[in-house]
Amino acid sequence: MSAVIEALYVYDEQNNCILEHVYHARPPSPKSLLSQFKACPVPRPALLYLSDLSPATIVASVYHSNTLFLCPSSTDQNALTLLEFVHRVIDVFEDFLGPPLLAHKIENNYDIIAQLLGEICDGGAICNTEPNALRENVEVAGLIGKLFTHVGLPGSSPALGPSNNLVANLKAGSNLNSGPAIPWRRPNVRHTSNELYVDILEDVSVILAPSGRPISAVSSGSIAFTAKVSGIPELVLTLSAPGGSSSSKVTSIFRVMQSPVFHPCVRLARWKERPGELSFVPPDGRFVLASYEVDLIPSYGDVDAPPSRGEKLFMPAMVDLRIGLGEKGSDFEVRLTLNTDFPGAYTSSKPRTPGTSTPSFSFGGSSSGSSSAPTLEAVVVSVPLPAGVRRLENLRPSRGEAMFQQFAQSVQWKVPTKDGASVSGTAVLSGTVIGPLHAGDVEDEDEDAETNNSVTTNPLLGYYDEDSANIPGKSSALVALKGNKVASAKDKILSAAQQKAAQANKALMPRSVNLSFTVRGWLPSGIRVDSLIIDTRKSRGLGENVKPFKGVKYMTVSRKGVERRG
Repeated sequence: MSAVIEALYVYDEQNNCILEHVYHARPPSPKSLLSQFKACPVPRPALLYLSDLSPATIVASVYHSNTLFLCPSSTDQNALTLLEFVHRVIDVFEDFLGPPLLAHKIENNYDIIAQLLGEICDGGAICNTEPNALRENVEVAGLIGKLFTHVGLPGSSPALGPSNNLVANLKAGSNLNSGPAIPWRRPNVRHTSNELYVDILEDVSVILAPSGRPISAVSSGSIAFTAKVSGIPELVLTLSAPGGSSSSKVTSIFRVMQSPVFHPCVRLARWKERPGELSFVPPDGRFVLASYEVDLIPSYGDVDAPPSRGEKLFMPAMVDLRIGLGEKGSDFEVRLTLNTDFPGAYTSSKPRTPGTSTPSFSFGGSSSGSSSAPTLEAVVVSVPLPAGVRRLENLRPSRGEAMFQQFAQSVQWKVPTKDGASVSGTAVLSGTVIGPLHAGDVEDEDEDAETNNSVTTNPLLGYYDEDSANIPGKSSALVALKGNKVASAKDKILSAAQQKAAQANKALMPRSVNLSFTVRGWLPSGIRVDSLIIDTRKSRGLGENVKPFKGVKYMTVSRKGVERRG
């Protein structure tokens, strides 16, 4: 990060500044900065340019656990660095103080906060943001030390043995002289049970046109790694992507994993030389090893027509929206299609052994979903409605439960997927919208009713017609003619009323429908873990004949990420 950090301000729920730390230059005061920040209309972006301040200032803002973090900068620099710095500070605070990061934790542990802010940034230059390396230099008082501090005594007592502060200072001094070999990993890590877990999570966001063709389909993935291994292990994680033969693995992994971002522990030279292989020494505990994006849209021409079979985007759940149905155009229909025939699911029954290209991993039971039997869960369809909709009638789901939420002005339809044998299929939700009541609409209805009554119920219509009275046989023909005219006039009135109602209901129709779901054991990108190997020759302190337990899980989530426009 090549940026200069000027200051960091933290505010509580009552907009009181509970933390003010100035690194460089003369930033605006916390009060003036907050007033200008609150003057901007909501929703406020994470990066704001406040031109009313002197000098003009860029401020990075992050809301976290009911606290507001502001980082101002009055110089021209990379604004995203400020935002990343704030997120790193929040992660470090939570690692030392414990989640959630509340305002009273910051106020009660200012001694630790001050040390962390001094180690993270020195004179505006970002130094160290790794929690494991910060633990070597930041002194955290124990329970006994805090007890003596609160009663006004030193942090240790001769009766309790050697001074904790002296031991901590000696330890810190020795570490400063030698320096940590690996900044992100604590030295002398010991675990009774050695375990390695890989969790790959992808968040899907899809926008579909009314014709069904995908306008945008992106999957944001992250590889979370949990290392509970003693010593300093050297790991090699091999990933693969759909691409055919082994010779095309390099091309396929580059094509699928777009814009990858890696943890500092990953050796980039190894990744560039052998794409798909991640060589690293992991931090102790859980961390994000890598993140990436995947473009799920197939390559085809921009033609406004329904996609063919080969161009369709596979999703385990898809929705379709039809509006303006019925005589008055007040009915709508949502059609949900579920398909659990996941492409790329591993179906081979041949056992796999650890250390090979396709190792045996644990998935925690078949009920939670595995790569051999993916499971579709938490299918929820949300239909947002315009503000003019007063209520819904005849809300009929063919499967599951549907409810109209008046406050949120939307319909929530929950579809169960417990029985795996009957998940695939089509479910339909239909309903009728009822708009608001207006006095003008009631008067128009009364006038139409009076007109219909005057036309259809007047018994003296044509009674005093001279022609019909003087010409024999003409009376019946005239009555038939009058009846046809009455029927024609009535049809015209009804047709006009229906058109008027359809036009009014058109503004009450939903314009889109959102879909949420979760899939355990499957990824839309097709990325898989081929192997996870420990290099025993380069590892240190692992122990003889130690074989860590390995596990991998795949999960796909979409929180209202699939949107079908009507």
